Amino acid sequence: MLIEIKNLATKLAPRLIEIRRHIHSHPELSGQEHQTAAYVAGVLSSCGLHVQEAVGKTGVIGELEGKSKDAGLLAIRTDMDALPIQERTCLDYASRSAGIMHACGHDVHTTVGLGTAMVLAELGEHLDGNVRFLFQPAEEIAQGANWMVEDGAMENVRAVLGVHVFPSIVGGSVGIRYGALTAAADDLEIIIIGESGHGARPHEAIDAIWIAAQVITNLQQAISRTQNPLRPVVLSIGKISGGRAPNVIADEVKMLGTVRSLHPETRSALPNWIEKIVANVCQTYGASYELNYRQGVPGVQNDPVLNQLLETAAREAWGTDRVLILPEPSLGAEDFSRYLEYAPGAMFRLGVGFKEKQNYPLHHPQFEVDESAIVTGVVTLAYAAYKYWHYS
Repeated sequence: MLIEIKNLATKLAPRLIEIRRHIHSHPELSGQEHQTAAYVAGVLSSCGLHVQEAVGKTGVIGELEGKSKDAGLLAIRTDMDALPIQERTCLDYASRSAGIMHACGHDVHTTVGLGTAMVLAELGEHLDGNVRFLFQPAEEIAQGANWMVEDGAMENVRAVLGVHVFPSIVGGSVGIRYGALTAAADDLEIIIIGESGHGARPHEAIDAIWIAAQVITNLQQAISRTQNPLRPVVLSIGKISGGRAPNVIADEVKMLGTVRSLHPETRSALPNWIEKIVANVCQTYGASYELNYRQGVPGVQNDPVLNQLLETAAREAWGTDRVLILPEPSLGAEDFSRYLEYAPGAMFRLGVGFKEKQNYPLHHPQFEVDESAIVTGVVTLAYAAYKYWHYS
């Protein structure tokens, strides 16, 4: 069956590149993937899949029946949304939408999902069970998985597989990570409340800007001395706003940030740890504060059995040299983790890096991919799906 899958994927390669370039040229932001969803639905329908649109607002589900309708469902999830970034690649098929770009590879993910559906649709009579393809919106704002789940996307699903591109791995290779793949990502808002005064007489005021600077400095220094270095924490303040005029001491500063962690025990302790530091700094300098800590998506923990399935499928398809066991997780976040609250799952890294040209990181305006990786992703997912029924 592997030979048939590889032959079908190779035959489809020109069409898959065409699909990917179309999606890349027409990126849409999170929750606005209307054209992308319609395009995806059209491709799925042409393959004979049962299609549901408007699942999770702008998501799409395609369902493929295998030999046994009672065998349960294997889900394959890919995401569709782009980022608010102005593309600077100068490609012929670069984004036609000002300020919007597929800089995280979701155009590749969608194409791999469609290619997998196209291949498995040709082999449906050889599948022992059913496959549900989840084309998810709004991954970049970590909401799409919730929307899909709320609309029933995980009903009766026994397991779920996913893929994410990785530019630091050469195109055509597959990265497998056992255990934690990504971090939990939480949102942080801190408001420092001081008292206004004349810029020439700061001792008569309570300078919220200066105190905010002390809070940031203390938080960053405290991480290295009070958090276990073997259980990493990353706290980044990404936005600061405050002040009214250059000669007026600011009475209020708002800071927004993200907090990343890998271990549940560490994550649960972080809100109190952060608040203690903020409170101590504010008390020292006479300010007050408001702190809002919102838990976002949990980390992705790959299921060992499904991870082994992906590794075996990739090794059989591409050989040992093209399968890497990744030694470290990423502190990036992925709302694929929401699906894992309903069924076991695993996500692999698809190498899209070039061998002989510069590779830019995800979310960079010059991010590009080696398109040969599309076939690698399709074959790996399609073969893993075929083999799944013998693993489960």
